[in-house]
Amino acid sequence: MELRQLEYFVAVADEANFTRAAERLHVAQPGVSAQIRRLERELGQPLLDRSARAVRLTEVGAAALPHARAALAAVAGVRQAVDDLTGLVRGQVAMGMVSSRGPVNLPDLLARFHERHPAVDITLAEATSDLLLAGVADGRFDIALIGVSGEPPPGIGLEVVLDEPLVAISGPEDPLTAHATITLSELESRSLVSLPKGTGMRAIVDAAFLADSAQPRVTLEAGDPNVVAELVGRGLGVAVVPMSLATHYTELHAMEITRPAGLRAKLALAWRTEGPVSPAARVFISQARALLGL
Repeated sequence: MELRQLEYFVAVADEANFTRAAERLHVAQPGVSAQIRRLERELGQPLLDRSARAVRLTEVGAAALPHARAALAAVAGVRQAVDDLTGLVRGQVAMGMVSSRGPVNLPDLLARFHERHPAVDITLAEATSDLLLAGVADGRFDIALIGVSGEPPPGIGLEVVLDEPLVAISGPEDPLTAHATITLSELESRSLVSLPKGTGMRAIVDAAFLADSAQPRVTLEAGDPNVVAELVGRGLGVAVVPMSLATHYTELHAMEITRPAGLRAKLALAWRTEGPVSPAARVFISQARALLGL
């Protein structure tokens, strides 16, 4: 019996699917199936019921699963004891991020962490803030860089890394170039280019229009804030964006939003404050906060 076989068995039991288990393990699916069949032959009993679309544990598999988890945890404990003595951090960290990161230099943060802890593998995924928060809460992500639109759910810690004003932008040929300031109600009749629902920025903009007794007319959506700015530059609408994005595109005309006043965009690091956190993730969170000056 090999630890690899137990690891594959636990992954399939968790995912209820051989393909998803293989993706989680970063191995080919046939290899997962072969190793588990070898384990079943050694034990003389089937561990998994493969007759349905979702793979299910047999009675023997259900009895064996907690012992397989315990064996893997024991091995991890041995590694951790040695690493604690030698100061080495190893493991995996799953990080999620929004596409709109403003001036936050995420590649530099990751490079500096990797330089200090080369034995830690980091995986990155982009998604909307809503999906990232859900992923942090259920353990799919150890940490995420999100757009903040309200209070976090229970069990989630937040540290704001960027806080900047929101401005309205128009193209260089738009009549709005005569305006230095504007209210959102004045944009109600205009085509609005926006990030999709589920993003922190979209939630802030929708709530701000509502606060000004206005209804945004979103005609184009783009998941990348740079694409939003470029569409505005081509005359396809107006948008509400962070100041840093507006100043990056010097050909665009930026206007201060005077009503509602005080609109701001915030980026924050989010992580679980309740439940298990791996040593590698704990170190990454701590150093990310330090490197970002939090």
